[in-house]
Amino acid sequence: MSPGTLYLIPVPLGENSSELVIPAHNVSLINTLDEFIVEDLRTARRHLKSMGMKQPIDMLVFHELGKHSDEMNYSSYLESATKGKNIGLLSDAGCPGVADPGAAVVKIAHQRNIPVVPLTGPSSILLALMASGSNGQHFVFHGYLPKERAERIRKLKELERNASGLKQTQIFIETPFRNDHMLEDLLTECKNETLLCIACDVTLPGEFIRTQTISAWKKQKISFNKRPAVFLICC
Repeated sequence: MSPGTLYLIPVPLGENSSELVIPAHNVSLINTLDEFIVEDLRTARRHLKSMGMKQPIDMLVFHELGKHSDEMNYSSYLESATKGKNIGLLSDAGCPGVADPGAAVVKIAHQRNIPVVPLTGPSSILLALMASGSNGQHFVFHGYLPKERAERIRKLKELERNASGLKQTQIFIETPFRNDHMLEDLLTECKNETLLCIACDVTLPGEFIRTQTISAWKKQKISFNKRPAVFLICC
């Protein structure tokens, strides 16, 4: 028996944006599936409903990848796929496998010869890079920077050196409630001529994307508290 396919299903980056960022093909496909691997059960139910899932949500099978899930169980989540069934993988927001625990499941799928098909959808990281005007041929995504302030500042200075010396765009994210602390560190620790792009609420009604020097950012009073944001340091 041939294995089924693991479909990587992007989801909206926030509320009320499904029709703008999710292709009709994805909607048709998710309605052929009844088993999903998800980062958070409650969020996945809401996203599937908003994307046009016609089947009763309570009739679907879910495997959770939450913080308390044991990676030892991830292989078992793919058992149906090894028997020929197509299943879907969803992130909490954006694209599965990118800054997302779903990458571990995708790796197992390849090890078990299960075909993996990524579907088109929003990635705040790539959309921010596209709109930043920074180097899109040479860039690095660092995920989250250290929580401890001294380590975070050390890392920011390292990224700034790499952006300038290597002509390499440095991309990172922060937990939304710590965005303003991150911005404060960027403004106090980076050089005035360094370019900083902040892309906030990408694809949402309140979308904000701006690239300017640290010196220019210092002249503004602006808060990104509790808003999903991507930061880019560029040369």
